[in-house]
Amino acid sequence: MNETENDKRFVRKAKSLFDDSVEHLDAATLSRLTRSRHRALEELERAGHRWPRAFWIPATGIAAAMLVALLVLRVPLDTSPPIDQPLARDFDMLLEEDSLEMFEELEFYSWLELADAQPDDHVG
Repeated sequence: MNETENDKRFVRKAKSLFDDSVEHLDAATLSRLTRSRHRALEELERAGHRWPRAFWIPATGIAAAMLVALLVLRVPLDTSPPIDQPLARDFDMLLEEDSLEMFEELEFYSWLELADAQPDDHVG
């Protein structure tokens, strides 16, 4: 006999024993079970009036979690200072094709930069 057949037989036997035990309950036990069932149903009805308040508790938790996630994701991850724009332009200039010509005239560009840094009193 395979395992599934044993399982089916076990379930049938357990159900049969349960049904027999329920059918042969005494009156006092049946009365206690009925009263307990009615109390549970009344409690369920009373709990139904608390539904709006019970609804807001998880909703508030979800909203708080979303707010925290939004604040965490909004913080920039890169804390390095921004690249100086003139340096970025210089780098772009180096990548151009005629950058070799600039290197040939590097002394001129150095002199030009120094001349721009000095006051305009000496025009020459």
